[in-house]
Amino acid sequence: MLRATSADRLALGSAQFGAVYGIANSVGQVPIFEIEKMIRYAREAGLDTIDTAISYGDSEDRLGDVGVSGWKVVTKLPAMPESAIAATWVSSQVKGSMKRLNVSCLYGVLLHHPGDLLGVQGSAIFEALEALQREGLVEKIGISAYGPDEVEAVTTRFPINIVQAPLNIIDRRVQESGCLANLDRKGIEFHARSIFLQGLLLMNKSDLPSQFEKWAALWAGWHGWLRHSRLTPLTASLSFVASDARVKRLVLGVDNFVQLTQVIRAFNDLAEVEFPYELASADIDLVNPSRWQES
Repeated sequence: MLRATSADRLALGSAQFGAVYGIANSVGQVPIFEIEKMIRYAREAGLDTIDTAISYGDSEDRLGDVGVSGWKVVTKLPAMPESAIAATWVSSQVKGSMKRLNVSCLYGVLLHHPGDLLGVQGSAIFEALEALQREGLVEKIGISAYGPDEVEAVTTRFPINIVQAPLNIIDRRVQESGCLANLDRKGIEFHARSIFLQGLLLMNKSDLPSQFEKWAALWAGWHGWLRHSRLTPLTASLSFVASDARVKRLVLGVDNFVQLTQVIRAFNDLAEVEFPYELASADIDLVNPSRWQES
């Protein structure tokens, strides 16, 4: 087994803290006492980064109530209204997040809709974020993207510091496109999300929602390879993403305390194996959760 270098490569995702999130989520929103327990355990295990967003329901408020001082907090801004003035809107959104989170500065502020940077107010938005950087309120600026095309379009125009995008054993687009290599060359920090494909990779074949039956051959290949390799879906999923040293943070989406302990234990016992290329897919209807209702 390949030992993890450090648990601080893991980031605690908080989408489930503020809303019911994830297609595999069967327990609903995480209660506040469980959030307190998870944050305390994660900190003791060596994690130092929390990922949240304004659009995650009341996640920021709940994190602020629990207390996240001393953590590297990354949050995300929603789409900017067309009628908004960029400088005013960005400042109010970021400072509102800081107030809800009860922190004096943010490690990262990402745009949940990277296309905003490519629109008519893109330069004004970026300048407003840079102003907050100069004030010491924000350490790093970045985007949360769905795929490499968005990343390439933004990084060719703006000197951002962080990119968050999907990466898992099925969705390898950021690797195969050369996007991750370009980010690494530019010194842009990469955070991988959707490492379990919203939990699909951890589900039994019989439990997969019927809308995913069209990819039955892929699931059969995944579970067949797991049996052959004698790996759990959790260990295999973590091992694939962690094996790429260019990934600085793996954002964990967990529904409860038990899941968190399982993930951290698995991360401390990663597998060094060869991952079959046949499991990769660029089918946008599969790898992009925003299209699942359409597929």
